[in-house]
Amino acid sequence: MGTVLKRMTTVLLLLIMLIIMPVSEVHAEPQAEQTADNGAAQETELSDFEKQKQASYDTVPETNNIDGWPEGPKVYGNSAIVMDMNSGAILYGKKIDEQHYPASITKLLTVLIALENSSLDDEVLFSQESIDILRSDYASIGMRSGEILSMEDALYATMLASANEVAYAVGENVGKLMGGDYNTFIQAMNDRSTELGCTGSSWTNANGLHDDLHYTTARDMALITSALYEHEEFRTIAQTLSCTIGPTNLVNEQRVFQQHHKMLWPDNSNYYEYCTGGKTGYTDKSRTTLVTTADNGTLQLVAVVLQDDGDVYADTRSMFDYGFNNFSKVLLSGEKMPEEIRSYTDSDSYVLLPDGVTFDSLEHEITVEDEKEASGRITFFYKGQNVGSADVVLTPEYVEEATGYTTRLELSNPGAGQEKDTGKSSRTPALSMTVRIAAVGAVILLLSILIIIVVFRRRAAVRRKRRMMIRRKRHQMQQGAGRQRIRNVKRGSARARQPVSSNRNRRRS
Repeated sequence: MGTVLKRMTTVLLLLIMLIIMPVSEVHAEPQAEQTADNGAAQETELSDFEKQKQASYDTVPETNNIDGWPEGPKVYGNSAIVMDMNSGAILYGKKIDEQHYPASITKLLTVLIALENSSLDDEVLFSQESIDILRSDYASIGMRSGEILSMEDALYATMLASANEVAYAVGENVGKLMGGDYNTFIQAMNDRSTELGCTGSSWTNANGLHDDLHYTTARDMALITSALYEHEEFRTIAQTLSCTIGPTNLVNEQRVFQQHHKMLWPDNSNYYEYCTGGKTGYTDKSRTTLVTTADNGTLQLVAVVLQDDGDVYADTRSMFDYGFNNFSKVLLSGEKMPEEIRSYTDSDSYVLLPDGVTFDSLEHEITVEDEKEASGRITFFYKGQNVGSADVVLTPEYVEEATGYTTRLELSNPGAGQEKDTGKSSRTPALSMTVRIAAVGAVILLLSILIIIVVFRRRAAVRRKRRMMIRRKRHQMQQGAGRQRIRNVKRGSARARQPVSSNRNRRRS
């Protein structure tokens, strides 16, 4: 019995092994192959990523190729720029006009449009559409449909917490204030960026969520940020480390959120003493994007980094240090003024020049902005590199030369034949607006004087006619009275010639 039991046990174990072994073989090898394949794929992907990262780092900034220009740092950002926010001088440039997805730095333009078209005490009502854009991984402060925030609180949430539903709601409500809707706000974003001189941007939303048609450039973001930095409200918001929004009409609790920009936090290893604010951004398509402003007491700079897969804060720091350490202000008022200019609008206007570059080595371009007011803008260049711009008042001679517009009154010579072709635009007016207004006023005054003279002459003629009629009547009356007196005299004479006796005889009888 024991022998039989042992045999049965052995057979059972063999059967179990036969059942187990094939299954193990089917799953083990493919898993091993799959693991190996996955490892190889990860290694290849990592290798490609590292290669792209290194290639971006090794790309030489275009400003490093300018003779006499200080050599700038290498950065991991695919595109990068450092610009002086007051003069527009570009101190550092790497693919500054290459288009990239901006991610949440889009919100800088959103805040600019909001500040220019609303008040901080305006209400921001959250629609269901503003909530529906959210996904679980999107930055948000948990707003609800029907909730109301002040515009001020909404801008803090947009900048500090990078709340996507809040940025959308800001666009909706400011669009309504502008007489339209959310699309009106988006159009304003595109129009305003064009006005600022942006040439490589397209905006389709207010928060920076990915869209293939939503993109910008490093230069454009520097221009937008420079305009935004002029608003004191923005500078206050941008430097705030933490913000609390109180209870709303639907939520009876506070919302607390903090600043995301690490260069503002004193206890952070990325802290930068001159940093005055900025905006972070990231999506899978855009990679890391960062805009930062800094003020060392002399210069106010903005740094923009797009598509950065390295240490974006280290890149930004090295770019700022480069700008602050290698460039100095040169006041335009202390230099020879170009002959096309009558005066600088701001006496503190300047250019930024590196050591060894002098003002007399610069070239310049002038843009006429208002030909009637002779206002324009001059931009100075060093070997093609923008080193600063300033608003100016232009000479009448240059305005006429550049546009054909003249303030001089030109009298045509009847014997001179046809007007000489000067090549100027046919739209050129012969008189300035001031001269034309004066001429019209003189004509009106002359007509008024003529009308008054005619009226007075007519009235005088009527009065003369009346006086003549009165004189005629008086003369006629006098003549009639004279005739009557003559008749009376004749009658008296006749009576006097009658005999007295006859009268007496009549009395007696």
